[in-house]
Amino acid sequence: MGKSERAGWREWIGLALLALPTMLLGLDVTALYLVVPSLAADLDPTATETLWIMDAYGFLIAGFLITMGTLGDRIGRRRLLMIGAAAFGATSVLAAFAPSALWLIVARALLGVAGATLMPSTLSLVSTMFTDVRQRALAIGVWATMFALGMAAGPVAGGALVADLWWGAVFLVAVPVAVLVLVAAPVLLPEYRSSAGPLDLLSVGLSLAAMLPIVYAVKHAAAHGVDAPAVFAALVGGGAAVAFVRRQLRLSEPLLDMGLFTGRAFSAALSVLLVGLAGFGGAMYLVTQYLQLVAGLSPLTAGLWMGPPALAMLVGAVGAPLVAVRVSPGVVMSATLALSLSGYALLSLAGADSTPGVIAGFAFVYLGLGVIAALGTDIVVGAAPPEKSGSAAALSETVQELGIAAGVALLGSLTTVIYRSRVETPSGLSPSEADAYGDSLLGASSLGNQLSAPALDQARAAFTGGLNTAAVLAGLAVAAASLVCFTALRHLRPLGDTAGGTEPIASSAGTATTGEREDGG
Repeated sequence: MGKSERAGWREWIGLALLALPTMLLGLDVTALYLVVPSLAADLDPTATETLWIMDAYGFLIAGFLITMGTLGDRIGRRRLLMIGAAAFGATSVLAAFAPSALWLIVARALLGVAGATLMPSTLSLVSTMFTDVRQRALAIGVWATMFALGMAAGPVAGGALVADLWWGAVFLVAVPVAVLVLVAAPVLLPEYRSSAGPLDLLSVGLSLAAMLPIVYAVKHAAAHGVDAPAVFAALVGGGAAVAFVRRQLRLSEPLLDMGLFTGRAFSAALSVLLVGLAGFGGAMYLVTQYLQLVAGLSPLTAGLWMGPPALAMLVGAVGAPLVAVRVSPGVVMSATLALSLSGYALLSLAGADSTPGVIAGFAFVYLGLGVIAALGTDIVVGAAPPEKSGSAAALSETVQELGIAAGVALLGSLTTVIYRSRVETPSGLSPSEADAYGDSLLGASSLGNQLSAPALDQARAAFTGGLNTAAVLAGLAVAAASLVCFTALRHLRPLGDTAGGTEPIASSAGTATTGEREDGG
């Protein structure tokens, strides 16, 4: 990989610049949580339109990540970042002043496409700027923390902006960030591009035909259960995925180099990220519902309660690379995931009046997320040759997006099944009210004064029982991930150990593609 040089002040300032769009991407995932009521009053969307307003952004990000990651490798990572920043800023203005629900859905979808250019660009530029393995791991930890902090700050920022301005102000936050990136990127960030040829358009089509139905199937299953549309979408996506893999194996310059998966550390780290993010995604989905529907907190107060877990994530993401200087990253990840099991244990024991215990438990979950997001992502990106780091970054982020979506679908559906099996519909309700009560805690809470206090307490207890069981299942999966870390990754040497380390994986095409780095300025 060539000589590793320690980064100077310019690279660290460049990291601070990259942190801004990274945090913005996380904020846009959750900022609409508190904005929907105000938005609905102005645009009057149907229930289906509301769902697409919420989901279109993450849906398109997941679908385009692999394509955009490879595109950045081909045309230049800084160039793609600047194109994406300009598109994100312009589309955010369109979203802020959307005159109709359909307009906003289209704008959110375009924001997802633009976001898919920013995510792999920022991460692959980090790997380009920080070639010293110790500094790279710390920088990736900061990068991962910024995205998670953006997600944590989203509901609070959304609530504050709606209270003082209007719902469109949530989108306008992106404009000054985009302008700053466009002005400062040419000065602070290096350019890097490979000498590979143009993208294979058929591969791009197959990747979209695989990812979009799979993501839709997972999100649909989370909202409506596993039904015919979910199964059909999964089958279509699975068939396209098989065709995509077969084509990549035949191409000399594939969209996604399947040879990356031959590395044991690369594949193991991806698996751990998938499982860890599934546990985190499901836990976050259920904990936020617990705080609002069981503990009775306002959305803004619930968002503030998420501050301590976010701080735990910060400690894990920044502290893990420092510990991994002396201890194998695989051992650090394994030990921290084992420690995070105490968080799942606290969630499995929570009652309807256990808010502090739930927050403490989720803090341990968040701690584990911070460590695997920093070190796991570093292992994935570091295992790929420099000219493939954009593809590796995109693959890492795709796995994490799928993990979160799968966690929400699986643990959310399990909690719903348990709720419906335990709750007993009280007498005196109309058929529609009885259906709402028996469907979910959200439905029961919507009945307001029509529901007696004991009936509402029963619904809360049933939901909490589902949360307990979901936490046990997630804990078992995370325990397995901890074991995978120990068995498959403990051979990795501490960061910066000159005696060895993770070697770049050869291309499946059997050739090394040289890259070109250009300093900014």
